Amino acid sequence: MAEEGWGVSPLGEGVYPKAHVLNRFLSKFVDLLIVAAVGMVAPPVGLLTGLAYVLIADGFSGGQSLGKRLIGLQTVVPRTQAVAGFKESIIRNLPLAAAYLVFAVPYLGWAVATAMAGFEALLIIGNDRGLRLGDEIAHTQVLDAGRLDLRD
Repeated sequence: MAEEGWGVSPLGEGVYPKAHVLNRFLSKFVDLLIVAAVGMVAPPVGLLTGLAYVLIADGFSGGQSLGKRLIGLQTVVPRTQAVAGFKESIIRNLPLAAAYLVFAVPYLGWAVATAMAGFEALLIIGNDRGLRLGDEIAHTQVLDAGRLDLRD
């Protein structure tokens, strides 16, 4: 069994405390503001540019989207103790990208996208490591920046 807080599970995967939930929501809000601004500034290509940002945002330097950098969070791969790259970012953000695309459909799409995002939020709150569906798929975790001595 895994130890509480810091430790190693029987599989050798690090067990780290989750980042503060409010900080995660604030960083995602900042990222959503960026996506919305891009969509408003460049409507024909804004949707695709916003989608690209949603997918690759956590792969930027230090495993930090602009929102995570501002709030002080980072996305890591606990098994390797490395920061998340673009591959992990794309995989972990697929559920959010799907919600973003569905949101483009008025009314029904808005309801479905809200339900999808709400489900992800409930997973963050309810999971002891703060893992949402995207984190489970990509084997990533969001931590407070500087929590670990990570390899790039």
